[in-house]
Amino acid sequence: MDHLLPAAPWLLAIAGVVAGAACLAAGSSAPWQARQMAVVRLVALVVTALVGDHTLVRVTLGVVLMLSAMIGAIGVRGTAAAPMCVHRAAVSVVLAICLWEGLATGPLAEPVEHHGSGLSGVLSVLGVVGVIGVVLWTVVADRVLPAPTDRRAARLLAVESWAMAAGVAVLCLAT
Repeated sequence: MDHLLPAAPWLLAIAGVVAGAACLAAGSSAPWQARQMAVVRLVALVVTALVGDHTLVRVTLGVVLMLSAMIGAIGVRGTAAAPMCVHRAAVSVVLAICLWEGLATGPLAEPVEHHGSGLSGVLSVLGVVGVIGVVLWTVVADRVLPAPTDRRAARLLAVESWAMAAGVAVLCLAT
């Protein structure tokens, strides 16, 4: 990670722990798809903080986050849980993009022989658009989508949403 924000890995880990704990504490108010994505994100962000900036780890975590996002969208079409699961899947995809974007521009990146910067420009744009989209989705969903009837679960899921948005913003700003 390019350390524009020196504490970024640990801020990410804290955001992952807060989001994961809040989603798990919400219990059955969050579908199993959302809970599995929260756990996978929690593990990925803690591993990122502990291991550091290793190419193989970042590639592997990006692939695991993408698989988690795909699994997280299984069976939610047309259900009330669809917006929640798609939101969490989008966060996982943006986190994977941000992890991979750092690889395209990092010190181990291969020099490009042709004009242009290869995938680094595309991944940077996707990362920024993804962060903006996740934060806007969090703001709009908080105002528009119906909250669970259980007030405790609604608060926990709101905490999880904002922790996810903060984590995505920190990661993409730090890489």
